[in-house]
Amino acid sequence: MKKSLLKNYAHLIAKTGVNIQKGQEVIITCGLDQPEFIRLLVEECYKLGAKNVRIKWSDQQITISNVKHRKVKEMIPLTDWEKAEWEHDLISEPCRIYIESDDPDGLRKMNQEKYGEFTKGRLPLIRHYRDQMDGIYQWCIAAVPGEAWAKKVFPNLSKKAAVKEMWETILKVSRAYEGDPVENWLNHNKDLKAKCKKLNDLHLKELHYTNSLGTDLRVGLIDNVIWLGGSEISKTGISFDPNIPSEECFTSPMKGKAEGKVYSAKPLSYRGQIIDDFWFEFKDGRVVRYGAKKGEELLKQMLEIDEGASYLGECALIPFDSPINNTGILFYNTLFDENASCHLALGRGFENLMIGYENMSNEEVHAKGINKSGSHVDFMIGTKDLNIVGIDANGKKHDIFNNGGWAI
Repeated sequence: MKKSLLKNYAHLIAKTGVNIQKGQEVIITCGLDQPEFIRLLVEECYKLGAKNVRIKWSDQQITISNVKHRKVKEMIPLTDWEKAEWEHDLISEPCRIYIESDDPDGLRKMNQEKYGEFTKGRLPLIRHYRDQMDGIYQWCIAAVPGEAWAKKVFPNLSKKAAVKEMWETILKVSRAYEGDPVENWLNHNKDLKAKCKKLNDLHLKELHYTNSLGTDLRVGLIDNVIWLGGSEISKTGISFDPNIPSEECFTSPMKGKAEGKVYSAKPLSYRGQIIDDFWFEFKDGRVVRYGAKKGEELLKQMLEIDEGASYLGECALIPFDSPINNTGILFYNTLFDENASCHLALGRGFENLMIGYENMSNEEVHAKGINKSGSHVDFMIGTKDLNIVGIDANGKKHDIFNNGGWAI
């Protein structure tokens, strides 16, 4: 892959993704397999005025070893240095960049039950810090192709050819392959904002989803909670793009207002394993039944992380005729697959979608219906025959999606 393309992509992540301000600290979370691109990204961060760039390396095999050899009761508590790091970040308000490259099957040998106990115990301890940081810092998730991931997506190619093909695909759907990536995203954000305005002007109270898979789901929406897409604005007034790529217009629904059944349209990569052919049934907003042909035990663990993990936190609209879906590729990665077509998410809702949230406490926002959870898991439901009808405050029905595409 041409170094100029990779440098442009790194610049896009640093400039448009997190929009580094002069003097800000930056934290990059990434895998050990990506040193070359991370070097480029670090350089771009400093060019934009970063005060300090901190790298947090991760490795799936090390994660497996840690879970295997350590006791859960020893893994859960925050160490003194972890607490100090969280406290430092509360003060410094760093930009956070997450680079995904992992093997979708890389954690299949991990003791999932033990890891689930650790996650369930650890999340309440870090929520104190996360709640204070919510909406304050800029963050962005982007991806680079690890060998194992590329081979999973392109199994008939050699490792080298698969990585090359994966690079080209990632750059194209991220609008970083041709032209000026930053300019491309300025135009893309304008399109997403225009669609969100149409949705916000309808003042919808409910969405009704149906398709031939058997999905028949009604989801209630919240007053003064907006639809958002593309770039976001932090509480400090800085624009940033949290997902590269992104095709969605999304909102957070009313906790306790979901009735019916929904079927997945694509596999879900969760904790380094695949969940496939799954469904959820909702009553009073909560998942009361579920099933999967593959990975049902993982679904159980996902729903039991905390009380809010079995309620919806997001409704996202993406046409079936999208750049990512039109590649014909299943990425086995939520960042890409969720942006192929419509998705929902179980777990935490987005506090920043509530009008006036910057002057409210998290408790006040949650009291108005935004779901609270330490988890947020997107799953794909969009099909070529998905229909979505919106009902407004006066009971009037509006076609939002017809046969998998926008109707507004």
